[in-house]
Amino acid sequence: MTKTELAKQIREASYLTGEFTLRSGNISNFYWDKYRFESDPVLLRAIAKEMAKLLPSTCEGLAGLELGGIPLATALSMQTGLPCFYVRKEAKTYGTCNLIEGGATEGSTLVVIEDVITTAGQVCTSIEQIRAAGYNVEHVIAVIDREAGGGAKIVALGCSFAPVFTLTELERK
Repeated sequence: MTKTELAKQIREASYLTGEFTLRSGNISNFYWDKYRFESDPVLLRAIAKEMAKLLPSTCEGLAGLELGGIPLATALSMQTGLPCFYVRKEAKTYGTCNLIEGGATEGSTLVVIEDVITTAGQVCTSIEQIRAAGYNVEHVIAVIDREAGGGAKIVALGCSFAPVFTLTELERK
């Protein structure tokens, strides 16, 4: 599947119109329902293939953010052979009490994997938490950048940001 075909299929599968409250609290007249492209094995495989092209050579592991980043990191791990780890929004209060699941080695360089970036509030919080736990984070890869300022916030934290698609690109399809 070409990147143009993938963009068209993502749009057909997951672009919804109406009135939606986003995680940021902002109201939008459109919504990217990421679960519609993440639950489709054909689209998920094609997305992982495109995300793999964006990975830096310094990557030692993939940090999939709860919840939408987890299937993406898993698919990308299967595509690349890199280990994937699962980052909770907050550490468990039972069992191992982990924030990062999967046995990542402290000091390793992880690339944050996310689905849709709008204002990047949770992504930025997660980057700070992952760093505080002793890991290096210098890159974030997402499927869609809604171009609502999130990319600039990620860059302000000292990370590069690479989306597979921008809102502008998807609107052209």
